[in-house]
Amino acid sequence: MHGPDPMNPHPMAGFDRVCFLKPVITRPNIEVGEYTYYDDPDAPEEFENRNVLYHYDFTGDRLIIGRFCAIATGVTFIMNGANHALDGISTYPFQIFGGGWEKGFEESSLDSGYKGDTIVGHDVWIGRGAVIMPGVRIGNGAIIAAHSVVTRDVPDYAIVAGNPAELRKKRFDGATIAALLRISWWDWPVEKISRHINALRAGDVQALQEAD
Repeated sequence: MHGPDPMNPHPMAGFDRVCFLKPVITRPNIEVGEYTYYDDPDAPEEFENRNVLYHYDFTGDRLIIGRFCAIATGVTFIMNGANHALDGISTYPFQIFGGGWEKGFEESSLDSGYKGDTIVGHDVWIGRGAVIMPGVRIGNGAIIAAHSVVTRDVPDYAIVAGNPAELRKKRFDGATIAALLRISWWDWPVEKISRHINALRAGDVQALQEAD
């Protein structure tokens, strides 16, 4: 037992709405781990063009998504290219229209809104229609409820919901979370993961700690 081929974009025969993202990502500023999938009935292979917005090479930010993440239909990542200069009276982007309006504009004025890379950990479930804002870090094992707007970092194994998304609860107690982070099962070879699938499904932390 070795699981599906992580480089097969459509690992579920006859169910093309589910797409492993790693083999279809082409942009160098997007990194997605193995087995992370996007579920969409309408061309899930176009995730990087339809769901990652305002992501320009010159901005320099990256979107990094870990392994074994589940991303539901309509999840959107807003990247730093959406930012407008905040230091002046008007936030209107005069410079992009040219005709002389670009004169005197300083690129550094956009730095006031720059939030850095957006990073999603491993084993994260992001619900339908959620929006992830620039520079957010989502911890391992977190759950983002449907239609949430994530404007700040999400802790490991947290469940967040709402607009803006707020912490609803932790999935496990502190000791269990610490143990799971030490185990880091998502980094195991796929053969080892396959051997211990039932422990992962059952929430058997002790079995995972003793796994060989």
